[in-house]
Amino acid sequence: GPMERAIATSAPPALARRLLSQSVSTGVKTIDLFTPLCVGQRLGIFAGSGVGKSTLLGMLATANHFNVVVVGLVGERGREVREFIELIPEARRNNMIIVVSTGDESALLRRMAARTAMTVAEHFRDQGDSVLLVLDSVTRFALACREIAIASGEPPVSRGFPPSVFADLPRLLERAGPGPAGAGDITGVFSVLIDGDDHNDPIADAVRGIVDGHVVLDRTVAAQGRYPAINIPMSVSRLAHVALSADRQAFANRLRGLVARFEESRDLRQMGGYQPGVDPELDAAVAIVPPLYATLNQSGADPACPDAFKDVAEALKRQSASVEPSVR
Repeated sequence: GPMERAIATSAPPALARRLLSQSVSTGVKTIDLFTPLCVGQRLGIFAGSGVGKSTLLGMLATANHFNVVVVGLVGERGREVREFIELIPEARRNNMIIVVSTGDESALLRRMAARTAMTVAEHFRDQGDSVLLVLDSVTRFALACREIAIASGEPPVSRGFPPSVFADLPRLLERAGPGPAGAGDITGVFSVLIDGDDHNDPIADAVRGIVDGHVVLDRTVAAQGRYPAINIPMSVSRLAHVALSADRQAFANRLRGLVARFEESRDLRQMGGYQPGVDPELDAAVAIVPPLYATLNQSGADPACPDAFKDVAEALKRQSASVEPSVR
């Protein structure tokens, strides 16, 4: 039957939480390879408008590991709510709960939607379930908090945001994460809208300091037709050392270095200044990165990839490109 539960509660005590130890396959190759996820981790998806954020969140929401998926759509366009639901396969909808507050609703309702989604996730965590919480978007939660704070007379201090907003963000996001002994975990995926592609805006900065990893979606990558449009050198998981074995981590770091080298030499190559044989590192990047990009390309309609490392290693082998160290 119905239960009553406060929606503005505290996070579990820091010392009562379990340590993170179990990795989870999201089925999204770029994330599994370069920003791997652990059960109980909090991951930020930082994106401007129109670069495939909702599609990526829909792909992550179908990850097979979790017993329960809670989706909070805060301040979304009414049209996109139905579209998001249609992205989810029929079989996955049975264990999914969606909390919605559209952009035309009051700031109080938008703030309540984010807190309600977190509370629903906490309910299932306390029952011992492994919960995935997808919150789209934290920025609109912060804007709702700003609206309420300014209406109550608080002064704006940082680009129009009052001080209480920067207290509300950790108060909400810290409630996700590993639970105490005997409980489950809340793995959180939080999207952050980047205002004018400025990755140093106050909300993005605050959230980046709270979460355990960030994935940056880049308009330049989307313009190249690569989806998900993840900027690999700028995206980081703080728990990669937990999620990956030492040789897999070395393999991912090697590929990350080659991607960075390939991208920083783009202008040089376009001007015709690249000469094979002069820089062995650049030669390796030019040989390996294009087939790597082709392998990592994934749309919302593509099936989830169970092992990104195996997929990438086989694709590079087919291209007769060898990357050391090998994947085991």
